[in-house]
Amino acid sequence: MPQTEILYKISELLSSAVYQESLIEKALDLAVQVINAERALFVKYDDENNSFSIVAARNVERETISDLREFSSGVLQKVIDENKACLYHDVQNDPDISQFESVQIHQIKSVMGVPVFRGDNIWGVILADSRQGRRNFSEDNLRFLEFFAHLLSLAIGRIIRYEELENENRRLLSRLESAGPLPRMIGQSRPMQELSALIHKVAATDTTVLITGESGTGKDLTARAIHQLSDRSSGPYLAQFCGSIPDSLLESELFGYKRGAFTGADSDKKGIFEAAHGGTFFMDEIADISMALQAKLLRVIQNKEIIRLGDTKVITVDVRLISATNTDLKARVKEGKFRQDLFYRLNVFPVHVPPLRERKGDIAELARYFIKNSSKRAVKIDNAALKKLKSFHWPGNVRQLENAVQRALILCDGSKIMPENIVLEDEEQEFDFSQAGLKEIEKHLLLKRLEQFNGNRTLTAKSLGVSVRWVHLKLSEMKQ
Repeated sequence: MPQTEILYKISELLSSAVYQESLIEKALDLAVQVINAERALFVKYDDENNSFSIVAARNVERETISDLREFSSGVLQKVIDENKACLYHDVQNDPDISQFESVQIHQIKSVMGVPVFRGDNIWGVILADSRQGRRNFSEDNLRFLEFFAHLLSLAIGRIIRYEELENENRRLLSRLESAGPLPRMIGQSRPMQELSALIHKVAATDTTVLITGESGTGKDLTARAIHQLSDRSSGPYLAQFCGSIPDSLLESELFGYKRGAFTGADSDKKGIFEAAHGGTFFMDEIADISMALQAKLLRVIQNKEIIRLGDTKVITVDVRLISATNTDLKARVKEGKFRQDLFYRLNVFPVHVPPLRERKGDIAELARYFIKNSSKRAVKIDNAALKKLKSFHWPGNVRQLENAVQRALILCDGSKIMPENIVLEDEEQEFDFSQAGLKEIEKHLLLKRLEQFNGNRTLTAKSLGVSVRWVHLKLSEMKQ
């Protein structure tokens, strides 16, 4: 192939809009072909440390060379020191070059090096050599390599500018995203802004996340937000609650099973890990899984492989794992109830979701959100009712607030929720029937049943064995 045609192909390869190592290698292969070299190397030069790093290195068989020690570091240094191209025809008999150990070890016959400039400074070096059995390089070979270096210099300049713009764009997008809202998560308080910044940062990675926080704070929404903001957002998002589930059932849910693995296994079934391939798997209340299951989970995280129950075939899975707990996993590790190695695998990036009592500035926004999503009619909330909500300590967090708002909507017949419509009680405390009067018991049962049926008075009446009119009557009495 004529040199002019090869030069055209090289310039075409190096005019690519972005850096691709494969394109540099293809260009290097063409250069090796023209100058009849055995090997060629393109290195980047670090001026501060006076060191070299491989960008691309190829031999005449178009194989990649990854070890810089295969080439003469002495010749590379001479190009840097002299700040110009160097050509050595008969290396073995040249006293300035034959002293280099690498020249003797690799039996180099002829070698040349050319600087690649960026501005007035050397950005890198191209080195080509031939060994015993190949001819010496000529001045024409050196001129060709210098022209090749010039093309590389132009390409490197464009690549660096492109990468600088790309990095700046990424930084700007990161700033915009970190200030932006989280999917389905409400609140502008300082704790929520800090949580938002953490979520946006970890979502941009594929890191394993451990979410901690009290019950009802929104750990599940946090996990979903991480997924939706990640590169896996187009993949599946699956969740599994791990608390109070028998070991055998949870294991079959996680890993799936083969037909005949146990009684009732009439067909093959994919486990959640397999079904979540390419996406995210959220394991809620991870602290509750048994030690035996912890060992199997550790193997999945380490090897990214699962085996269905009753099967021997290994299945590779690509899943981002997010787990959550409302307990102190470190304490459980000390108690011997949770594997230390698994804890460190899960706790790569911890995210803590703040309790509602630490973000009371969000209560008004949350209350209005729950009203809008729970009521078909236009209902507002009185300032005094909001004050009552803000003064409560919320042991059940956001979930308890949502329940309180739904109860208030049931008790409110007008267009505004008043303080008397707000019924607050600690969900952690049992209702003491032995100390309550008949009216208190009726009120407690009615409100609980209405909550169970999402405010449907007909279903509530049917479940209590009373008429709908009785339910209306009792609700009216509560407002008096």
